[in-house]
Amino acid sequence: MVGVLPQLKAMTALDIITSIIDIAIVAYVIYRLFILIRGTRAVQLIKGVIALVIATTVSGWLHLYTINWLMRQAQVMLLVALPIVFQPELRRALEHIGRGRLFARSFMFLGEEELKKVIEQVVRATELLAKNKTGALIVIERETGLKDIAETGTKIDGVVSAEFLVNIFVPKTPLHDGAVILRGDRIVAAGCFLPMTERQDLDRELGARHRSALGITEHSDALAVVVSEETGGISLANAGKLIRHLDLKTLAELLQANLIPRPITGAAPAGGAANG
Repeated sequence: MVGVLPQLKAMTALDIITSIIDIAIVAYVIYRLFILIRGTRAVQLIKGVIALVIATTVSGWLHLYTINWLMRQAQVMLLVALPIVFQPELRRALEHIGRGRLFARSFMFLGEEELKKVIEQVVRATELLAKNKTGALIVIERETGLKDIAETGTKIDGVVSAEFLVNIFVPKTPLHDGAVILRGDRIVAAGCFLPMTERQDLDRELGARHRSALGITEHSDALAVVVSEETGGISLANAGKLIRHLDLKTLAELLQANLIPRPITGAAPAGGAANG
């Protein structure tokens, strides 16, 4: 601290401004990288790495030489393992840099009124699909980008409307069995393949759509609306949890609670989900 103070006094106003800009850029890059991995399993892996570093430091302080040696060897192995474990996230980050998308705005850029219109169209489409017992899976992208998922389907880039969504899921059409990806007020792609959940505690009656809805919400912060082909039942997946047997009013309320920012009033956030 003693050596730092003279350096601070010697800094000019230009040096201070440059340092602030430098720190701000680094902080923003870290923030965008965090957005890329938020909602994925990479977050849990990072927590494990942090725990390993802490364990190594503490074991050194306590002179636990054997444990400290093992921790240090584990860190060396991580240098080789991490690029393999984080391969999907690293690839996505490099693709974003190559396409100039690393600093892109958040996908949830719509105003409240525009979001309400999108929710209204999704709920109306869900109503029509449920009445006809037409199976459907509608994924609403939020902060975590789903570009890799969208690329597994057919690119559309059309305005969200109930009629458009219903037509996509008409039985025996090419896009019927896949998922639709919504970004803002646009339908980005249809017929997309989603990662299925690996959970073993789910009801056996839950089919591929429900398991895919859980899978995509385990890997991202997206919301997934599911219409059962067998029963016409409506479900909503969020954060790896599934709320089933929803009516249209409750579905609209949950979508609004999770998609439309609310001022902080000290109350608990809405939209918690129950396991299926």
